[in-house]
Formats: sequence, C-alpha cells, structure tokens
Amino acid sequence: MARPWEADESASLKRRLGKSPSELGNTDKISGCPDVWELDNGDIAVIGGDLTARYEVDLPDDVKIDSDERLVVIPRNVLISVNPDVPDA
Repeated sequence: MARPWEADESASLKRRLGKSPSELGNTDKISGCPDVWELDNGDIAVIGGDLTARYEVDLPDDVKIDSDERLVVIPRNVLISVNPDVPDA
C-alpha cells in the first residue's frame, strides 16, 4: 500500500530558509552543519543530527518512523531563523 506522501528524489534545492549555519554560529566550517532548505517542489529538507535510535522508543503511539525515515534534531536557533521565510498559513 502506498503512503499518502512520498519524498520526491527528483526535487532540487531551491533556497535556504533562515540564516546560514555560519551566521548562526552552528558550524566550524569543517564538520557538518544544521540547515533547512526549500525544495523546488515546495517540500522542506532538513540537515541535522540523526537521533532516530534515541527517540523512537519514546514516540507517542500515533507517531511512526518508517525504515526510510529519520528523526532529525536541529538547534532551536535554526528553526527560529526560518520563521521569516515561511508564509503564514
């Protein structure tokens, strides 16, 4: 059975949402850096720490992580910086 939503692998990065990791002080420019991007199809890509194994045992009953999904953690300041770039619903 197909899921109602699937990630589109053909989508491209369109624009960064929020401030860059350098602007936020979240990178040493050597290792990885948390970030949020809008894709050209409107979906959102998040770069962060994969903590799936840590949190999957604590998830509420109505939250499921499929085998091709990951629970990603980003710094609070990354999400706050995205706010101006996300239109009001």
